[in-house]
Amino acid sequence: MITAGAASTVGFAFDLFDLFILLYVASTIGPLFFPAESQTLQLAATYASFGVSLIMRPLGGAVFGRYADRVGRRRSMIVTITGVGVATALMGALPTYAAIGVMAPVLFVALRLVQGLLVGGVVASTHTLGTESVPQRWRGMVSGLVGGGGAGLGAVIASLVFLGVSAAYPGEQFAVWGWRVMFFTGLAASLLSLALFRYLEESPIWAAAAAQRGPDVRPARARDLVAPGRVPVLLTSLALVIGAGAQYYLTSGYLPTFFASVNEMPPGPRGLLLVWTSLAILPAALLVGHLSERIGRRRVFLGIGVVNLVALPLLVLAMGALGPDDTGSLLLYGLALTVLANASYAAVPIYLNERFPTRLRATATALVWNGGFAIGGLMTTFVTLASPTVGDIPSRLAIFLAACVAIFLVGAALSPETRGALERPDPIDDTATSPRLEGSPS
Repeated sequence: MITAGAASTVGFAFDLFDLFILLYVASTIGPLFFPAESQTLQLAATYASFGVSLIMRPLGGAVFGRYADRVGRRRSMIVTITGVGVATALMGALPTYAAIGVMAPVLFVALRLVQGLLVGGVVASTHTLGTESVPQRWRGMVSGLVGGGGAGLGAVIASLVFLGVSAAYPGEQFAVWGWRVMFFTGLAASLLSLALFRYLEESPIWAAAAAQRGPDVRPARARDLVAPGRVPVLLTSLALVIGAGAQYYLTSGYLPTFFASVNEMPPGPRGLLLVWTSLAILPAALLVGHLSERIGRRRVFLGIGVVNLVALPLLVLAMGALGPDDTGSLLLYGLALTVLANASYAAVPIYLNERFPTRLRATATALVWNGGFAIGGLMTTFVTLASPTVGDIPSRLAIFLAACVAIFLVGAALSPETRGALERPDPIDDTATSPRLEGSPS
């Protein structure tokens, strides 16, 4: 159980670490790969390259989710995390626009597409193996550990690497070699993950289901998600994840750019603030995940959504009025922002696991999580495009946050309570024996 939880968390952390690298070097590689007259246009183009990677994640979830449902979570985790590290490292070896012209952004975006495909596959295994390997009383906490803890750990590692590389390549040297070293570290992250996976065992729930599977049982397919009776489950789950994903990317994902462009903080203090805000995610996610095991997933989602609808817009507006010398206030606001936003998805992995049967779980979880976070992740690009100047970013960010939290609340309000339903019979394929979900309509 310990190895499964640790491997799922570390695997997802390094997976997100590879994605975070671009966020930490966005202002540096913008003019190197996407030259433009406006600073906001450069940022928008860079975030668009981040967005195309997110778009590929649902496809990766479908491909590797089915792979994880057919051959096991462990094997899928090893294949996808190795691939992500290789794709990330190759980005650091690319020539810039000044060297090869338009082929530079083309090759960069192509590698982002490959990376996105593999990242989508990582979710299929990390978000199922851990929760399937622990008893009921720990499933909410493991959900928070993998979802929020993995995100926080990935951000902390990225922040520490950014601090170290910025110190090793100060000033203009960072624009020459520093950003390349940042991408090269992706391969080291994959190698460290593989060392842990040597001790990883297969999910007992998946193994039991595979042992009972007869030769006449058809393997799960992605299109099973749109079978009669399953579409409402898919849509409500997707609304919830879109809202949670947008809250994450518009706060934790956008903070590196916000601190750099809006608050004009230098790399050293900026990196330290990002480390502290990322560290705060883990205890918050564990607490909220465990709380969902005590009072229910749905109540936790609704409670957090109501708070965030008011708090998140007010926090970003307050941060936008601060300057580079207001370090204490920025840390306080940044901590509140990241804790509240990341709490929204702490129980989402176990919620998705409980909404879908074992034979379809990795495919469904990966598709819904990746699809929702892909749409949520695109919000960073739209915020930047909607801002005529850097000074307009806080007000646009506040509006987008309020709208995305509202979507999250709609998804939570329309969802049933799922706590305790991980090992239920398939409610679609076996309606005669499936128990009614707690809190669902009669």
